[in-house]
Amino acid sequence: MRKSKLLKGGLLAVFLLAAFLLPLTASTGESAAEGGGFYGTAWALLPPVVAIALALITKEVYSSLFVGALMGGLLYSAYSFEGTVLHVFQDGIVSVLADTYNIGILVFLVILGAMVCLMNKAGGSAAFGRWAAQHIKTRVGAQLATVALGVLIFIDDYFNCLTVGSVMRPVTDKYKVSRAKLAYLIDATAAPVCIIAPISSWAAAVASYVEDGSGPTLFIKAIPFNFYAILTVVMMVGMILMKVELSPMSRFENRAQNTGDLFNGRNPYADPSEDKPAENGIVLDLVLPIAALIVACVIGMIYSGGFFEGASFVEAFSNSDASVGLMLGSVFALVFTLAYYCLRRVMSFRQSMACIPEGFRAMVPAIMILTFAWTLKAMTDSLGAGDFVEGVVKSSAGTFQSFLPAVVFLIGCFLAFATGTSWGTFGILIPITLGVFPLTEPLGVVCVSACMAGAVCGDHCSPISDTTIMASAGAQCDHVDHVSTQLPYAITAAAVSFVSYLIAGFVPNAFIALPIAIVLMLLTLVGIKMAAGKKARSTD
Repeated sequence: MRKSKLLKGGLLAVFLLAAFLLPLTASTGESAAEGGGFYGTAWALLPPVVAIALALITKEVYSSLFVGALMGGLLYSAYSFEGTVLHVFQDGIVSVLADTYNIGILVFLVILGAMVCLMNKAGGSAAFGRWAAQHIKTRVGAQLATVALGVLIFIDDYFNCLTVGSVMRPVTDKYKVSRAKLAYLIDATAAPVCIIAPISSWAAAVASYVEDGSGPTLFIKAIPFNFYAILTVVMMVGMILMKVELSPMSRFENRAQNTGDLFNGRNPYADPSEDKPAENGIVLDLVLPIAALIVACVIGMIYSGGFFEGASFVEAFSNSDASVGLMLGSVFALVFTLAYYCLRRVMSFRQSMACIPEGFRAMVPAIMILTFAWTLKAMTDSLGAGDFVEGVVKSSAGTFQSFLPAVVFLIGCFLAFATGTSWGTFGILIPITLGVFPLTEPLGVVCVSACMAGAVCGDHCSPISDTTIMASAGAQCDHVDHVSTQLPYAITAAAVSFVSYLIAGFVPNAFIALPIAIVLMLLTLVGIKMAAGKKARSTD
């Protein structure tokens, strides 16, 4: 064991030395602030690669993200000490925390944490668990119920992750579904569902990148070609029904069922001082606050899009600001919840107020990870990663056009994985794709869909993705455990999607390409089931 730790430490030291010293061989001494140095080169993607590698090796996400941001500061300032410190802290951490959009998301997180604490203390979560125990009889039923709720809450991925997690945790815990599996179910019904829902904050984001006003139409046309999103849902439901898991998720699930350990030994959200919930809680104590949150957030989003100033519902949703809408909606939902519990007399006003700082503390891990992830993204943006990718795509667009959807999908995967953002990937790749293919060509729609699918896939795999972080927070699961267990599922869906885009490049017809993609995924699931059965028999 000691030798293993020494070897791991040595390899980690070598990796860090190589990561920090290799760029010096290509340095011109010119700062990226002047448009030179490492700006717009492949080195711009090194900081997120370092952060992701460290997170997977060390199983510690805070320091990994900070080291990645530090790497970005060094490259930006051409290894100037003063320039690095100022760029990381002033242009990075302080800047992202001063951004109004980010602050809105953090306020939403804190309020949702307070609401979850209130619902737990009022006994609503426990009452819902008792009700669910009477209606949901199996582990399969608990997982399918989680999927169904995730699909129903398609408005926004942040909202989806935290709401589904808070509602379904008592149910999945009862049937010993590991928190890693719950986090996967939440994550797989967040971005993949939002990206194929015409009325969602994601649809609004994609539509905003199309300049001639045809964004909503393009989004709807691209839905049948969004193979990764559709196949992720097919794969998730199929594996639940087949009762088969990929490694390492299978180890987490076996441990949960055999020992009752849902957290694989570590729970960063544990609160040893947590009080017992009220014994007179009822199901409405959970359902009404959640319903108020959903309604208030929808109203908040259409308000931010100008609905009350004369815009239509669809137009208002397309123009909505998710940060503003979720923040305002959560504030009104919190006020409703406080008033409701006081009228119900399940909690005193003093007890209700005590839940607000407790909810804040519960969300501190997610807030810290988000802050560092946003800082890392700021470092990557300042190094011109988008300009580098744009050059790569344009240089290869003229040849092998039929292979371009698969190529765009891979580029989208890598870019979203490295930067941790789907929306930023949309902003880079969709305009480039539209510049290569006009929307009148069928291949243009397929390529735009490949951009969207690749962005969601990379976002789904990345430990620095805010949606992945939110899924960990919603399930109250260790973040690295969530990433490491979800990765094999995402890679499997990505592989089938890549083959499907190769087919769609030659046959850009949704009525042909989509059924073929679904059949390929089902055959893959059957193969996984057979391999798992063969392995089980060999170990008996």
